Amino acid sequence: MAEQAAIIVFDGVCVLCSRWVDFVLRHDRAGRFRLAAMQGAHGRALLAAHGLSADDPVSFLLVQGGCGHTDTDAIARVLRGFGGRWRLAASLLHAIPRACRDPAYRWVARHRYRLFGQRASCRLPETAHAWRFLD
Repeated sequence: MAEQAAIIVFDGVCVLCSRWVDFVLRHDRAGRFRLAAMQGAHGRALLAAHGLSADDPVSFLLVQGGCGHTDTDAIARVLRGFGGRWRLAASLLHAIPRACRDPAYRWVARHRYRLFGQRASCRLPETAHAWRFLD
């Protein structure tokens, strides 16, 4: 694992977000990304430090190299970090104008519970992946 791993802040009760975390764990074989639920102390602090509300987040947050990245740019950076064919997927995402992709992302983010569901409690990591989670 890199000394300063990038941190993905996710909604721990959102079913879609939990699936995204599963995707990251499956494809980030190098362990480049750590994970912090927005309901935890680390996640809340990172959201606040980057001007996002932990109580009503409408964006995905990736903190990498001390900088916060949101929306589809954050997703593309994560995909690029996986390497291989995922670099192509990141390039294809960037080929879509931000004025189109970010509003679509934010619409899904605002309606994520209604579209995909919500868990009663925060997602808990499996033992094998516990080291990847900050809270």
